[in-house]
Amino acid sequence: MDHVIRTIRADEWERSREIRLAALRDPVAHIAFLDTYEAAVERPDSFWRERAEGASESGDGGARQFVAEAPDGSWAGTLSVLVERPSAEVRFGEVASVDQTHIVGVYVRPEARGSGLTEELFRAGVEWSWSLKEPVVRRVRLYVHEDNARAAAFYRRFGFVATGERVAVPGDTGARELEYEIKRPAGL
Repeated sequence: MDHVIRTIRADEWERSREIRLAALRDPVAHIAFLDTYEAAVERPDSFWRERAEGASESGDGGARQFVAEAPDGSWAGTLSVLVERPSAEVRFGEVASVDQTHIVGVYVRPEARGSGLTEELFRAGVEWSWSLKEPVVRRVRLYVHEDNARAAAFYRRFGFVATGERVAVPGDTGARELEYEIKRPAGL
């Protein structure tokens, strides 16, 4: 693979915004993201600056955004990881019972799909989760829309297991998001 998987830098907020907007224009965005292009494009630059700063290497450690960067500098994909603590406010789903991370915002551009980039992004996110010293992460979780069979199949191939937890999709109480997890390996 000729892409480099790395954490974004705080000053890359415009590039982070661009790939997020591209993700929200994807044909499956309505079942892949709890956001819309219309809402995201209206957010001020300050929102995108703060988001990039918080998810960068220099951020507060509460999140990381990883990108797959091509030799020409373009970004072919992205994945974000949020740290969740039992004492913190719930962002989505159930209250954390252990220190955990939550993978969100997974996107690989159509021309790069099937190239192994998704696996590399997931590997980086999960490895970062296990590398944290404080908090010591006990599990990595994510949610997938019940109609997003392609994503669910990838998550299972990667090693995620359905927990049986289901939550209503915000704005569509008839649809459900299914929780998947990977537990911290013994000895880590």
